[in-house]
Amino acid sequence: MKKILITGINSYIGSSFEAWCSQFPGHYSVDTVDMRDGSWKEKSFAQYDSVFHVAGLAHVSKDPKLQELYYKINRDLPVETALKAKNDGVGQFIFMSSMIVYGDSGPVNVKKVINKDTVPKPADFYGNSKLQAEEGLFKLQDDNFKVLVLRPPMVYGGGSKGNYPKLSKMAQKLLIFPDIENERSMLYIDNLCEFVRLMVENEEQGIFFPQNKDYVKTSELVSLIAKAHDKKIRLTKFFNPILCSLGHNIDLINKAFGNMVYEKDMSDYKEEYRMMNLKESIITTECFFEKEQT
Repeated sequence: MKKILITGINSYIGSSFEAWCSQFPGHYSVDTVDMRDGSWKEKSFAQYDSVFHVAGLAHVSKDPKLQELYYKINRDLPVETALKAKNDGVGQFIFMSSMIVYGDSGPVNVKKVINKDTVPKPADFYGNSKLQAEEGLFKLQDDNFKVLVLRPPMVYGGGSKGNYPKLSKMAQKLLIFPDIENERSMLYIDNLCEFVRLMVENEEQGIFFPQNKDYVKTSELVSLIAKAHDKKIRLTKFFNPILCSLGHNIDLINKAFGNMVYEKDMSDYKEEYRMMNLKESIITTECFFEKEQT
């Protein structure tokens, strides 16, 4: 039986992973520890095979007043946690980094494809804090302590926070939506959880880039969400020239219609981890949100 400690209580990814592992009775023992009050420093990690570090500030902020806090939580805390795990004899440390280490998405109509040779270039202190954490963690790696870094794109699923729920609400209310050609990498939560399970099972180390099998076009995503609620939404190219013009200066437009993908072969693994395709995952996600609202 693999014993796993999730460092970061009540996190979306951590809670989802714990629930996912419960489907394999007798194979995994999962505990969670709160990282906010400092009591984790007194807890022994010695019994665990893997530590899955999910604690962190996930919301991207440009407020310079928060810069010090981002580095404290997203850089210093994981390195301090990993050092404790190593000293306590844990064999594997898994860190949730982000695709954001490669900077912002490309503007509307400008492709941004990340491959294995792409050098990370964070655009803000959120991405930089993640990248510096990675660098600090790999300095701790040796023959007895494996460091594994995950750089996923946007993670979505039932109960997720961030941009996806906003897009879901929009898709249910709007009658028309811009039909702009773009590509985004995304990752369904169950696909991520299965990937992490395999990383633990196979005692992996290094940097990994899990993503869904297919890229996502924003207008296609909105259509699938609307369809899941039996809503009709009309896609139009009428607004495209305006959006393309504004996209070079307005971050919100780039976040919605910009381009940012991993090369597909970067995300292949020797075992299949993608449990659902895009359409199936959207239906499942929207069913969850619908039940949550009733």
